[in-house]
Amino acid sequence: MSKSAGPIQQAVDRVSEALAPEAELVVVGGWVRDHLLGRDAGDMDLATALMPEEVMRRAKAAGLKTVPTGLQHGTVTVISKGQGFEITTFRGDGDYRDGRHPECVHLGVSLQEDLARRDFTINAMALPVEFYKCGETLGRVIDPFGGESDIERRLIRAVGDPLKRFAEDGLRPLRACRFASQLGFNIEEKTLSAISQRLDVSAKVSVERVFVELTKLLCGLEPKGGLQLLADSGLLDLWTPELRPMIGCEQTRHHRFPVWEHTLEAVAFAPPEPALRWAALLHDVGKPATRTIDETGSVHFYGHEARSLEITLAIFLRLKVGHAFTREVLALVRHHGTHPLEEWSDAACRRFLRKLTEDGLPLEEWGRFRIADQLAKGFDEASNLLQHQRVMERMMRLAEAKPPLSPNALALDGKALIQLAEKQGGPWLGSLQKHLLDVVIEDPARNTPEELKRCAVDWLKDSRGQGRFQ
Repeated sequence: MSKSAGPIQQAVDRVSEALAPEAELVVVGGWVRDHLLGRDAGDMDLATALMPEEVMRRAKAAGLKTVPTGLQHGTVTVISKGQGFEITTFRGDGDYRDGRHPECVHLGVSLQEDLARRDFTINAMALPVEFYKCGETLGRVIDPFGGESDIERRLIRAVGDPLKRFAEDGLRPLRACRFASQLGFNIEEKTLSAISQRLDVSAKVSVERVFVELTKLLCGLEPKGGLQLLADSGLLDLWTPELRPMIGCEQTRHHRFPVWEHTLEAVAFAPPEPALRWAALLHDVGKPATRTIDETGSVHFYGHEARSLEITLAIFLRLKVGHAFTREVLALVRHHGTHPLEEWSDAACRRFLRKLTEDGLPLEEWGRFRIADQLAKGFDEASNLLQHQRVMERMMRLAEAKPPLSPNALALDGKALIQLAEKQGGPWLGSLQKHLLDVVIEDPARNTPEELKRCAVDWLKDSRGQGRFQ
């Protein structure tokens, strides 16, 4: 057991003591898999032969708090030493008619029957709590379907007939690809073949669940493999058909790889953070629609950034992605084509920092994404890294000087400008603030009340003469 398992182990001890030995209490699912893999295990789910009402009765008698999380599915949450454990009675599932949930469950089945209803062999293992408590897990895992062997072979294999498993729950094919990405495993041949035969069932899954699974896949250990599985199986076309045209779309001499392969490389190079990985996936999605060839035979993608933004927004609206996350990814896509050069003036660099600020995009996040995109072009990594380092050092140095990058940073606020103009606020105020911001970005030393007052008076006089001061 790891040192961090101590408090959890004590909490499990209390639950086990409360339910007594005849409970046949076992740890099930992903925790067992991750423990065998030596990965940080997540939440610990427990299963028992006891009926949910009996679980609640015994837990309460032992002074433990219980929550009837899902009695219709045999699940009770027991709180022990501040830890919540979902305890589910051994169950079998009835018929699946909506491609996601069983119409009913049958409680009181054997542990093997309970494990038989699960999706993949690596998730269909159990560990008796008494062996978890004493740390003797080696050789103690209950594994009727060969999950341990599949872990050794780094294989994802459905429990039983994969066509039946995938007909029951349309999310399972996507989960297979997600596990392949997260764990760096391959999908067993028959299981992989069954995915494309059950696309009609996968199409029934809620887009919210799809987005969660896709995000986990993108942030996995081998996202390139996971994405290629989506493309090869047809799952890609169910929720993100706009990505298909990237496959086979050749690029310019500035890229070693076609668009799809470049995209896979960018995802892999990006840090495993959701916004960065999604931006890497979608930053060039607009290239196929904007691809042109001129009279010299050169390939161009004029306006692909704007088209990528449109497609990204359309995909995120379809997947019902939250506004804040959408805004973050759109900002990364919007600015991925900006490549500051050494000959840029400090003012030009500050103007770019201003654009990042307006989009709420931290410079460091833009930098992490930019280098992933650069490395994914497939050329000299050392040269790209050195150039990127110089760019970031200069940008960071300018940013650390805290130049005024938004109207809020001006030495004269909106109230002072209204008093100076002797006029009520209106659109003119925003135009004046933009002008003053342009002035101080060119020369931050001019961001003083006296200097801005002079600039504002000149602008107001000129605007009145031009008829723009409304």
